[in-house]
Amino acid sequence: MSAEPPTGRKAADLLRPSARGHGDGRGDAHDRGHGHGREPVGEEGRVTTARPAVAGSAGEEGAALAPRPVLATRPVAIALPVVAGRRAGAGRSARPLLLLLLATAVLTASLAAAVRIGTADLGWTDLARALGTRIGLDVEPLPPLLDSLIWDLRLPRVLMAALVGASLAVCGAVLQAVTRNALADPYLLGVSSGASTGAVTVVVLGIGASTLGVTGGALVGALLAFGLLLLLLRRTGLDSVRIVLTGVVVGQLLTALTSLVLMASADADTTRAVTHWLLGSMAPARWDTVAVCAIVTPLGLAAAWLCSNALDGLAFGSDTATSLGIGVRHTRMLLLVVTAALTAVAVATVGAIGFVGLIVPHGVRFLVGPLHRVLLPYAALAGAVFLVWTDALARIAFAPREVPVGVITALLGVPLFLLVLRKRGEL
Repeated sequence: MSAEPPTGRKAADLLRPSARGHGDGRGDAHDRGHGHGREPVGEEGRVTTARPAVAGSAGEEGAALAPRPVLATRPVAIALPVVAGRRAGAGRSARPLLLLLLATAVLTASLAAAVRIGTADLGWTDLARALGTRIGLDVEPLPPLLDSLIWDLRLPRVLMAALVGASLAVCGAVLQAVTRNALADPYLLGVSSGASTGAVTVVVLGIGASTLGVTGGALVGALLAFGLLLLLLRRTGLDSVRIVLTGVVVGQLLTALTSLVLMASADADTTRAVTHWLLGSMAPARWDTVAVCAIVTPLGLAAAWLCSNALDGLAFGSDTATSLGIGVRHTRMLLLVVTAALTAVAVATVGAIGFVGLIVPHGVRFLVGPLHRVLLPYAALAGAVFLVWTDALARIAFAPREVPVGVITALLGVPLFLLVLRKRGEL
């Protein structure tokens, strides 16, 4: 009977190497961590644990299990993510291109379809004949009245809607990154009201009634509105609610100044025309104003797109942008001037149109992501399509009367504005 306890110890010794074979000594530590520092021993010294079968096969188990994870499973686990990553990268690179082609096709189709929409019924043949006559094709010309309707009224109006929609959408995306505020928009920040004040002052006082004069006055007013906004926020920062409230105050102040200039210096006809224009309408669009907008808008969009990396950095804050080597002060001022110029040209041409810069960037950001190198081109295309169809709706909603397009955008933008506030927990 004296020889049996050593036998129990030998069994326990055989168990320990097999447990260490799975983890290089970590098996005992694991057991001790759970309160099993020693195997239970029976009355005669034999081990009564539930693992006796492992004891006799420690060498065979080590030989059988070791090659499997090393030779069989590990290369597969490494190779599959590489292949999957390549396929996912190819999918990500192809998706923006397909969306870009689709958005361009949708914009082209929208421009052609919107020319036909209005109180006067036009067909595709009429549009083709009008364009064919202008480019010198051998087609039968339209009657002068119908040709003038398409070429002098409808086509400039549709092109102006596309240019203004692209400008305002990009302005909204830029301002949201510069101010780090999802509610930033030229209309909500008072920039459109400042541009309106400058343009109305030039028109009513007769300082310069030409297209360039009105645009210059609108630019000065927009820059002054920006300066006043930043001056009021210099100590409190760019908090979401605070910047919106301050923008509303600035906008109301400039709107009151616009009304004061109208009441003091304009006659009844001028007041009526300017008031209707301030609501936002594409009706005044002509080829000379389209030409000015067609020059300024691509330049402004290109300048904003070249600052895409800086916008990505500014979206994370000034400290992050500085650590990335971005000149925060100069970049921010450049982008604010570009935004003011785009807003001024749009307002000087068609009046103050709100919420385009709020609606479009959020929708596009949901589809293509937050990187501004991709976001800005898609925002321009989406803004153009959005305002083209909004203007078409304004022409036919209460035909033969025409609703200002700014009224339609406000009806669409206010619910989204409230939704964004609610999502951010500020409503």
